[in-house]
Amino acid sequence: MKTAVLVAIGDELLSGIRREGNCASLVWLLHDAGWSVLRVEIVPDDVPRIVDVLERWVGKTELLVFSGGLGPTHDDKTRYALAEYLKCGLSVNDVLYDRIVARFEDASWKALVERSRPVQGLIPVEAQGVYNPAGSALGIHFEKSGTQVWSFPGVPFEFKAMARQELTPFLSRKQGESARSWKSVAVIGVPESLAVERVPEIVADDRLHISILPSFGLVEFVIRGDASLVESAARTVRERFAGHVLPEGCVTLPEAILATGREKGLTFSCAESCTGGLIGAALTDVPGSSAVFAGSAVVYNDQAKKKLLSVESFVLDNYGAVSGECAESMARGALDRYGTSLALAVTGIAGPDGGTQEKPVGTVWFAEASWVAGEVESRSFVRRLDGDREFVRERAARIALIAAWRRMCEL
Repeated sequence: MKTAVLVAIGDELLSGIRREGNCASLVWLLHDAGWSVLRVEIVPDDVPRIVDVLERWVGKTELLVFSGGLGPTHDDKTRYALAEYLKCGLSVNDVLYDRIVARFEDASWKALVERSRPVQGLIPVEAQGVYNPAGSALGIHFEKSGTQVWSFPGVPFEFKAMARQELTPFLSRKQGESARSWKSVAVIGVPESLAVERVPEIVADDRLHISILPSFGLVEFVIRGDASLVESAARTVRERFAGHVLPEGCVTLPEAILATGREKGLTFSCAESCTGGLIGAALTDVPGSSAVFAGSAVVYNDQAKKKLLSVESFVLDNYGAVSGECAESMARGALDRYGTSLALAVTGIAGPDGGTQEKPVGTVWFAEASWVAGEVESRSFVRRLDGDREFVRERAARIALIAAWRRMCEL
């Protein structure tokens, strides 16, 4: 199997100011093409540390990809590290940089890009420049000791555009090479330890590489290996967890809700209080969500609940905003306002303040409302979630998505 090493460069990644996403996105592309990723590393904007990576991996992997450190500022060190490793100087690649400048019609933008030419156009003389179709910093490429080395800017949309442009030829499977693939099967409502116990023969099969990825309420099996073995293993997992497996091709709950809604001709809406729009945001992250998802009413205070969802004062005065009665009234209000097949509501106390002895912080009520035989049916349930405000909100959104998908399967 062909191998690759991915390296993200940036002090901001090690300090927590920014999260690394470029290498993570490229990993999936590599796995899809049958490559094995040996290592993903994060190193600071430091010439010796970058040179050390090159010395450790050139000649030991077929592909080495760097992300970051090619901008115009003092902390962008990658081009200088590559030149030091190659023991050569740098020169401006005017031919490629002219193509970048020519893309900009506005005179002020053109002048700004031109100012960066002396730095962003610099390429080690023993390497080749790489045209950037989405930004103004040139990439860098060279081959040494059987290793193809590519360096792209760290701005995510620039990195992705250049990776697609330059790496596609290297990711195609060679003739005669055995077909390898991967499949993901997502299971909800089953703890990780029990999930593994149900498919012991698959986990123990040394011809397969099995990754078990648990998250709140969901366990994902990522199965990699020869295509025929992967297909058989995925089928077995689906059979063993019948009733708990997300639809084929879906690895997230929003994907499952939208796929099931499209299959059954159902539509969905939300009413959110303590989650503040997290459910709607998760659903609209999926392209084409409007075919199923109508919208989410974020009703944080009592007046909004009354005005937008017709929650009655009697309900709020006698049961409170954090109650099954209020949650069901919110769900019915969303069902009516959006005209959907199914609606789900969430209301709770995320903290750190606002809790009482009867309703402590972390108390969250959920409700579903749907049309059944021409009548609206609703039901509610409560969960007590321990943790800080972010934890309670995120877990509440996940519980709501699980409930919505299960209800969709029932309708």
